[in-house]
Amino acid sequence: MPDHGTLEIMAANLVPAGLSVAEIAQCPQVRQALQWFTREKQWINEVHLELCRIPAPTFLEQQRAEWMAAQFRGFGCRSQIDRAGNVIAFLNEAARPPFAAITAHLDTVLAPRSKDEITIGRDSRFHGPGVSDNGAGLAALLAIARAMKVSGEIGNAQASLVFICNVGEEGEGNLTGMRWLCKQSDLARDIAAFLVIDGATLERITTRALGSRRFEVTFSGPGGHSWSDYGIGNPVHALSRAIAAFSETRLNGTPRSSFNVGLIDGGTSINSIPALARAKVDIRSESNDKIEELVLLLRNAVERAQERENQRATGGKVAAKMKEIGERPAGQLAEDSPILSHVRAVDAHLGIRSRMDCASTDANIPLSLGMPAISIGTGGQGGGAHTLQEWYNPEGRDLGLKRIFLIVNLLLRDPQIRLRAA
Repeated sequence: MPDHGTLEIMAANLVPAGLSVAEIAQCPQVRQALQWFTREKQWINEVHLELCRIPAPTFLEQQRAEWMAAQFRGFGCRSQIDRAGNVIAFLNEAARPPFAAITAHLDTVLAPRSKDEITIGRDSRFHGPGVSDNGAGLAALLAIARAMKVSGEIGNAQASLVFICNVGEEGEGNLTGMRWLCKQSDLARDIAAFLVIDGATLERITTRALGSRRFEVTFSGPGGHSWSDYGIGNPVHALSRAIAAFSETRLNGTPRSSFNVGLIDGGTSINSIPALARAKVDIRSESNDKIEELVLLLRNAVERAQERENQRATGGKVAAKMKEIGERPAGQLAEDSPILSHVRAVDAHLGIRSRMDCASTDANIPLSLGMPAISIGTGGQGGGAHTLQEWYNPEGRDLGLKRIFLIVNLLLRDPQIRLRAA
């Protein structure tokens, strides 16, 4: 794994160093792009709806990835799909490292069963699975790319912008796409900073990565008839004891932490002793050490439940297994990081009131590796994420796009952001 430290994002020469955000925003090239976001609202809305009508559930993002790659090529970008399934797009053939990456995840928790499930309501809101999380983020990447092509590229820049539409952000995708980018891809040692676009809100700036570990807890036994085999170990009873014991855990104070049993299944009929029962458990915390503590408590609850069920059983016994099915490391951006300074400066210029927060996003991976990364929304408003009632209101989206564009311009001009190679 490369030590992210030698390669440097040098100052771009479009405007003299040291100009304020307001002065940069008045440069003709930048001003043209900012006006484009307001002028082309209808096009942005149309491309947003079109991409959301392409199903992209986690692990099945290929069709949407191919469509996104084709869109970037249509703008004159050099685009490809990497071995993990991520779309990688450069503004032109001459793009060279170091890179500043702007990313959005391709996958959704739920997928539309048909194009008709993605609609526009009388309230002008978009409705349907994935329209906000993360259709809004993907539409933002296309809008930023096209605006940069329309207005012209940053002259004499010594850093290049790369657009990344990554796979595997949601659920058991376990940040697959971002892990590949940061650890195994050809770009791993060349990306100096990540600007992650996820969802709609402008109020939160994610600078702290919420860590998590996920487990499938399984109890198995011989199974049998509820009457004639009564007395043998029952996996459902054992699993229930384990969940009940673990749920008694009290979480108070800091670091903020949580746990959830989100799925239980097992058994075949009401009059059969099941041969298998399992549950999926999600553990989260701002601290990796606290996560380890909670994992140990879960493991102890499972072992005690197995022991108690087998002590009670007069016949066949149960066996327990804990399988880790997901891990997202915690991490934190340094408070004096240049990328955070750029976001704050742009927010002050645009009158956006935002606050730093902790969340689980694609930024978890680079932050855990000590790489500069931040996650923000695309603008507009959204709600109902991860449900069939998800919605997105594009009103005010242009403010969010202007914000992203200005942040990117500041980032590419920043002489302080460095990436050291091994």
